[in-house]
Amino acid sequence: MTQQQAIRILENKFGHRLQPQADLRSFATARVGGNAAWLVTVKNTLELAEVVQICWDNNLKFFVLGAGSNILFNDEGFDGLVILNHAKKIEMNIAGENPTLWVESGANLGLVARKAALAGLSGLEWAGTIPGTVGGAIYGNAGAHDGDMHRNLLLAEILQQKKGKSVWKNEDFQFKYRSSILKRQQNSGIVLTATLKCHYDDPQMIKERMSSFSEHRRKTQPPGASMGSMFKNPAGDYAGRLIEAAGLKGYTVGGVKVSEMHANFFVNSDQATARDFFNLIQHVQKTVKKEFDVELELEVEMIGFDHIEENKPASQEGTSQ
Repeated sequence: MTQQQAIRILENKFGHRLQPQADLRSFATARVGGNAAWLVTVKNTLELAEVVQICWDNNLKFFVLGAGSNILFNDEGFDGLVILNHAKKIEMNIAGENPTLWVESGANLGLVARKAALAGLSGLEWAGTIPGTVGGAIYGNAGAHDGDMHRNLLLAEILQQKKGKSVWKNEDFQFKYRSSILKRQQNSGIVLTATLKCHYDDPQMIKERMSSFSEHRRKTQPPGASMGSMFKNPAGDYAGRLIEAAGLKGYTVGGVKVSEMHANFFVNSDQATARDFFNLIQHVQKTVKKEFDVELELEVEMIGFDHIEENKPASQEGTSQ
């Protein structure tokens, strides 16, 4: 079966939900990028698994996209299928001493945290202002305020190309700082659902903690179109501090600028291109390396670039839910 036949199968099943030449700027918080050859929106994990399996069976390049909050799409776009994950079901198990949340991978992590708080469930306060999805948070071991997915995840249902569906325990993900085995080994599996652990607490206390974290975010992180934190913090230091110490706050390339509020955020002036972001990333990395002999490692994913090499955009497969 050819890739075009696979597209016809998807057309027959999803109708208008399968869009040709979809503008990826609409689905990325940085508001840059070209078109996806095709984009399909899935509404539950059964649809997500079915579409991914069709892609695997027919060698159709695909990318699973959640909130698009840590993604840089190439200006040339993505020459395959983007799967927009809108599987958002949330169920609470609040019977017994160990409450849990069961969530589909496309659920917004901040919304999950806020729903938990309203039910008197603590443990996810750190995630209340994170704009990504649960699947993406697991994939990249998202974290803030001394919390991360490694500490909250109990189990997850994973779809793998040769093994089908299986349930992974926390240790199976081999979590590291802003990383998991899924991120380190591209296309090794797709997160379908997750079970998160919580504990009971006074709802007012949970609310106060979340409000404190939200206020801290408002005071320290810039508004506007960005991808969130651009670089991982080096061991024992902060990427933003190094970038600021290198004199790069406010540095601009084309339509993108190093934020003057927080130097680890690059903000789109609404006229930026992906190439502007790409070149600014390169300049910041080279400057920090020269000044402090520190290699800044990207936290965001470059989609449509084979690696960070100036003037050499290429294609890359991956998943960030």
